[in-house]
Amino acid sequence: MKAVQINSYGGVEVLDVVENVPKPKAGLGQVLVEIKAASINPFDWKLRAGLAKDYLPLEFPVTMGGDFAGVVTEVGEDVSDFKVGDEIYGQAASYGGGSGSFAEFATAAVDKIAKKPKNIDFIQAASLPLVGVSGLQALEFHIKLKKDQKILIHGGAGGIGSIAVQIAKALGAYVATTVSGDDLEYARALGADEVIDYHKEDFSKKISGFDAVFDTVGGETLDKSFLVLKKGGMIVSMMGEPSATLAKKYDVVVVGQMTDGTTERLKRLADLVDSGKVKPQVDRVFKFDKIREAFTYQETGHPRGKVLLEI
Repeated sequence: MKAVQINSYGGVEVLDVVENVPKPKAGLGQVLVEIKAASINPFDWKLRAGLAKDYLPLEFPVTMGGDFAGVVTEVGEDVSDFKVGDEIYGQAASYGGGSGSFAEFATAAVDKIAKKPKNIDFIQAASLPLVGVSGLQALEFHIKLKKDQKILIHGGAGGIGSIAVQIAKALGAYVATTVSGDDLEYARALGADEVIDYHKEDFSKKISGFDAVFDTVGGETLDKSFLVLKKGGMIVSMMGEPSATLAKKYDVVVVGQMTDGTTERLKRLADLVDSGKVKPQVDRVFKFDKIREAFTYQETGHPRGKVLLEI
């Protein structure tokens, strides 16, 4: 089979579409999937570049990719919830119990997959696992966002932010978001109540008294987010652990989130999609052999939503 592999850390030049890679077999608690589409996440290029090697070292050659949608072609031992022919989506990363989703076939652990939403195609479904579960985990599990509460979501036009805005609105919250000027109307179309151009306005001086912040940006933006919260509020950040010193100073709760793509969260996400409350956001779709171009666009193109591979 064909697969996108790397043999060393580096830039896009280390990405190769390799022919005749042995097709994996479904092991204990796994399924084998014919991959129809896969999506590129920022973590994928950070992994490729070696930025995660201190805590997540790779054994080369390694097949890249995590998010996918496809069809089950084989089930391993101790698998009862899935059968051959099921259309599924989820995670198949090599570091998460799978064999890598940038391939014609991949294995995936059954606790990282679910039946794909019925009302969307494989490309749309493949765009969702990481970004959708990240939003759900932050808003429903950590923040426990309720109707009429106010939340600020940083990066509302990005992969995670564009889904998080929709989830927050589905929960009945008032949503403010920060985006660049070109994305103002896009964020409004997602349902945001208040859209702030971070190039022109200081969000920390424009809004206050919010219940929660969901951060996908980090750095100074994360530190200034403490200023918009009321006492007892919460910040959940995808960019590391927020400052404990600032949390104590402003009397707020902070969480540095590592996304856990469980079956239950994927099922919940599928329900939101099938009910029309969340719509996948696909920016561009690349053919499998254009993997270097796809990664370049992901890293430098400021995509709205997700960058996909059609496999």
